[in-house]
Amino acid sequence: MTVSDVAQANSHVVELPPERRTEGRNAAMNSGGTWDETLTDLDHRRARVQEMGGAERVAKHRGKGKLDARARIERLLDPGTFQEFGTLVGGEVAADAVVTGSGLIDGAPVMVGAEDFTTLAGTIAPGSNSKRYRLAELAVRNRVPLVMLLEGAGFRPTGDHYGRTPTDLLAQARCSGRVPMVTGVLGASAGHGALIAPVSDFAIMSRHGAIFTAGPPVVKVSTGEDISKEDLGGPDVAVPSGLIHNLAETDEAVLDEIRRYLSYFPSSAWSYPSMRPGDDTGPRATPELLEIVSRDNRRTYDMRTVLDVVFDDADWFEVQPDFGEAIICALAHLGGHPVAVVANQPQVLAGSIDADAADKAAHFITVADSFHLPIVFLADNPGMLPGSESEQAGVLRSGARMFVAQTAATTLKLHLTLRKAYGFGSMVMSLISFDNQLGTFAYPGATMGAMSAAALSNASNAEQDVAAALREMELQASYHSAQHMGFDELIGPAETRNALLISLQRGIYARQAAAEPVTRSVIVP
Repeated sequence: MTVSDVAQANSHVVELPPERRTEGRNAAMNSGGTWDETLTDLDHRRARVQEMGGAERVAKHRGKGKLDARARIERLLDPGTFQEFGTLVGGEVAADAVVTGSGLIDGAPVMVGAEDFTTLAGTIAPGSNSKRYRLAELAVRNRVPLVMLLEGAGFRPTGDHYGRTPTDLLAQARCSGRVPMVTGVLGASAGHGALIAPVSDFAIMSRHGAIFTAGPPVVKVSTGEDISKEDLGGPDVAVPSGLIHNLAETDEAVLDEIRRYLSYFPSSAWSYPSMRPGDDTGPRATPELLEIVSRDNRRTYDMRTVLDVVFDDADWFEVQPDFGEAIICALAHLGGHPVAVVANQPQVLAGSIDADAADKAAHFITVADSFHLPIVFLADNPGMLPGSESEQAGVLRSGARMFVAQTAATTLKLHLTLRKAYGFGSMVMSLISFDNQLGTFAYPGATMGAMSAAALSNASNAEQDVAAALREMELQASYHSAQHMGFDELIGPAETRNALLISLQRGIYARQAAAEPVTRSVIVP
């Protein structure tokens, strides 16, 4: 990062003269002082930090419709629960441009850090690097989630040398798979500070957000490209690329969504998700699915309506709704238990799994497995997406990532084939024998196999009578599979919730040992 980066990010940034940096540091520190004098001095220093970049800069920041760093933390946490650390780091540079501490979300502890853009553009110096490292270190030590709220211009050009000091990214990487990690991008985030977003389990951005390796000034110098921060890494870039999972309109909406997301997770990989009491947690029939899911494979339906009916309520949380849309990844409750849902979406590519959908699902499955959320697979797909564009996008590699993620998952798994599941598309959705599922189900008439009858007929140049025989065999596939224990049971749509719920409850009962972080030995394709 260069000085021009900082200037671009915040035109009000000024370098403090050396005499100001040390001003007042020795006040009330002589041996003749009283406790009143000493504590008054401490209060004065803390009050200065609370001002952040000063009233004018804070007012300008809020005038853009954004919350300042401290207001963001206040909105995120339960009222009155924030306990700050590293307050005086940075001396006259308030909190060294990053506010760090702990608090509660729905009564559960979390560690939280918020870059303060009103103070030297939220840039990172040796002191703030140490605070960020300590924040992640305490998250793992205390076994609680880590939340980072980003709006900063990367490294600060101070001329100071870090020497042999650990980078905050080292501690953040050690959080992965041990404690839930969530990033909110609430403004422009560049360089080093932005790297926690792709490391996180879940990243969400506001409409004011932008994220990039280097800001527009560096891009201009390096490549000659003249581009705005919005076009470089705004929502219209970061969400379609898959870097950012979800988008919300305002700071407040982002922070509320972070609270919702974390409500499905345990505090760490050393504990299981907590059951949520509610009125609609028991068994019930789901006859509505008879109207939603057509028996005609040529007719599409919205898988989201299936989730509305099957799970405890329709207020489930979708992850990455605007990326890899052929698969729905969602957090929901079944019988009060938090579960992860991986479902094909027949309305997109007829449910065919493309590279983006598989990549999205692979990450989601790994996160769910890491924190012991049971995974419910709802399959209705004709296989992996074929064609030259799909192959150029690396669909086989992405499909292999998803397959490895789900077969390596040690958490509780449930599978239901609603209408069809062909070839590798069925395997990535956990329709595979000896895959440690709690329960495997299918609707009668569900079609499956290496490929559809139509595709097989075309591939083999089958005569008309042979093609008809293939179609008939396809229609009988679910019964042939059931006769050989290919599924635990064929069920009607009205039995869907109860079949899944009873299997889940049985699996939950088996959790009689303490939870531990998942150890993986697989190499991700």
